[in-house]
Amino acid sequence: MKILLVYPKYPDTYWSFQYALPFIGKRAVFPPLGLLTVAAMLPAHWEMRLIDLNIGSLSDSDLLWADYVFVSAMTVQRESTQEVLGRCRDLSVKTVAGGPLFTTCHDEFPEVNHLILGEAENTLPQFLQDLEDNAPQRLYLPAGRPDISATPLPRWSLIDLRQYASMNIQYSRGCPFDCEFCDITQLFGQQPRTKTPGQVIAELEALYSRGWRGGVFFVDDNFIGDKPKLKEDVLPAMIAWMKERGHPFFFYTEASINLADDPLLMELTVAAGFREVFIGIESPEENSLRETGKVQNRNRDLVASVWRIQRAGLQVQGGFIVGFDSDSPSIFDKQIDFIQESGIVTAMVGILMVLRGTKLHARLSSEGRIIGSSNGNNTDTSLNYVPLMNPHALITGYQRLVRTIYSPDHFYARLLAFLKEYRLSGPSPFAMLQRRDIRAFFHSIFYLGIVGKERLHYWKIFFWSLLRKPRLLPLAITMTIYGFHFRTVADQICSSAPGGLDEICQVDSGVAQPEQSQNYRPERSRTYEELVDFTDNSAGDNYRV
Repeated sequence: MKILLVYPKYPDTYWSFQYALPFIGKRAVFPPLGLLTVAAMLPAHWEMRLIDLNIGSLSDSDLLWADYVFVSAMTVQRESTQEVLGRCRDLSVKTVAGGPLFTTCHDEFPEVNHLILGEAENTLPQFLQDLEDNAPQRLYLPAGRPDISATPLPRWSLIDLRQYASMNIQYSRGCPFDCEFCDITQLFGQQPRTKTPGQVIAELEALYSRGWRGGVFFVDDNFIGDKPKLKEDVLPAMIAWMKERGHPFFFYTEASINLADDPLLMELTVAAGFREVFIGIESPEENSLRETGKVQNRNRDLVASVWRIQRAGLQVQGGFIVGFDSDSPSIFDKQIDFIQESGIVTAMVGILMVLRGTKLHARLSSEGRIIGSSNGNNTDTSLNYVPLMNPHALITGYQRLVRTIYSPDHFYARLLAFLKEYRLSGPSPFAMLQRRDIRAFFHSIFYLGIVGKERLHYWKIFFWSLLRKPRLLPLAITMTIYGFHFRTVADQICSSAPGGLDEICQVDSGVAQPEQSQNYRPERSRTYEELVDFTDNSAGDNYRV
């Protein structure tokens, strides 16, 4: 067999870091870990190639070379995925597709020849057996959750590691929490499943042996889902390995806010080499957290929790959402105030996405409020649902929010507050500098310190770090480059035309207010102009369509 593995392109979002990558001379942030792992499950004697469309292009000759084209994608890669599948169909090349996009939306891709849904450890072996028997089926559904302690090492030989800004590995799947908007528990379950400490060390060793040095992202949706195993087994093993190998990597991951409640876990995490953690804050509003089932964020001082983590030596990157049913137009200023007060430099703010397979999608569908499929990009101003807030107020308020927090005044004030409190542990960051870091430094001087509109802010941070906390200077420069990327994305968000408004106007606009009967309906659907007028004249602060 000749197998071509294709990874679709990401759109420009916060997560793409497209405008930061040129500073370090890289083409993409992460390699396609899922496809590399799938490749390791295929027969070793098959001939395999991998094309990452975030790195290079895909030619017709590439497609015609293959007996099968394997495609894996997340929802945000939908547009590029459809283009790849269309080209395969036109060239009569057979396709095999899997990953989160297809697992939740497989009925939207009739052009795919074979759909391998769920986790590949469960469904891929049966497809390979049927293929050998010349009787492959079109649809393979998962049964149960696989034991990932048997998952093989990714086939790193298929990619050029030098093209990427960071490597990635996976330690666990699943999350003990079940937020209404999140599809993780639907995809991976609520009971965390983990690899063994030996597997984790083997994956680190594989990257080390291939010459990788620098950042490694643990892609787990909640790295601390199984705290006892982390503290007793995995982190001590990583600490020992990192010491033995001379600290060749630094790590970052995703976790829940209750990390702040465990001083020992934070200490071990930092000792193992972790520097950053992404946490879903979502909202400073208690009602919004209650609405979406974010129990781990409720009844706590979120700002204090964030600072506790950052003072322990972990930079907090925060996820924020606007557009919950409980949100009023005051939410935008509340988000700005919270982000500034918490010192979260990297604040990923998006409009609520309603993904298929989530409890949120089921609820809004039952209320007749779904108007299309989500494109997976929460920085897009397109809506696939009817919000309770005036849709125009939601979009313009969101645009003002991102424009404000990534304006030089707000961003650099946040960065300075963070640097004053952050406590860097471990080896000196200067000892880990690479050629790409030197390149990024000089590029930042020119693009941010000389020609950039933020140049006064840049030099203030530069000299403050150099004189007050010189160990933090590399981090400070990195954050200024991040700020440039986020500001560029924010400018695009603010200049984009809102989508979904025409569709919203076609939906019955009589979503019941809390004090009204669920059977309430207006006499007719309203035009968009009428919707705006209708919502603007709602009583009090309850903006409703």
